[in-house]
Amino acid sequence: MIDPDGFRPNVAMVILNDDSQVFWAKRSSNDGWQFPQGGMRSDETPIEAMYRELREETGLRAEQVKMLGSTPGWLRYQLPKRFQRSNSKPLCIGQKQVWFLLKLLDGDVKIDLATTAEPEFRDFKWVDFWYPADNVIRFKRRVYRQALTLLEPMMHDG
Repeated sequence: MIDPDGFRPNVAMVILNDDSQVFWAKRSSNDGWQFPQGGMRSDETPIEAMYRELREETGLRAEQVKMLGSTPGWLRYQLPKRFQRSNSKPLCIGQKQVWFLLKLLDGDVKIDLATTAEPEFRDFKWVDFWYPADNVIRFKRRVYRQALTLLEPMMHDG
């Protein structure tokens, strides 16, 4: 599903632990690290997509996290030309995302990266809240800073 402007609707999750660190995951397909994120289906709300992606990418269920908040509206980033699939129609030039801030309810919860036949991630670690803004792939840095800036005030709501 691509919108008329060429952006794919997507959700992204910032997951906090008890030490206010965030879940940072290494992609299976390359050496990149990122927050969990995924595309929305045409019949899903952003919240429904977020809980589905949470389960698929981390093994976490809705009852294991508390949603502290989300970004107001869509945040967008463009893909560099080399990542755009020029042969696909309509052309996807980037993603528009609703970002969610989640807090683990149990510090001993088990993260399971292998919940699907082709897991999105192969490793993860807990990092400082702002660490991802400087360590994600360069073309996502602006949207990461924007999302973290909007979500940071919500950190202490849980």
